[in-house]
Amino acid sequence: MAKSFDPNKDAKNLAKHTISLDRVSDFVEAAVLVDDRFDYGETRYRARGHIENLTYCPVLTFREGEMRPISLRRAHAKEMRKYVKET
Repeated sequence: MAKSFDPNKDAKNLAKHTISLDRVSDFVEAAVLVDDRFDYGETRYRARGHIENLTYCPVLTFREGEMRPISLRRAHAKEMRKYVKET
């Protein structure tokens, strides 16, 4: 599935989390949940899985039939413990 992202958002994600949104294509998904914590004006999804054997948490949406990464970061210790329990 094609993916697109805002290059400015990618630069911010790279600076903050040291990983490009482009790496979402390398993500091996293990758990996906609808992110209903806030009204974002669109359906967003939070996931946990791996890139090169490290646990990551991307936030994604779909626009015009394309996956659009919003954020990608390493999982925090609490998320990693929860992930281990779920798998």
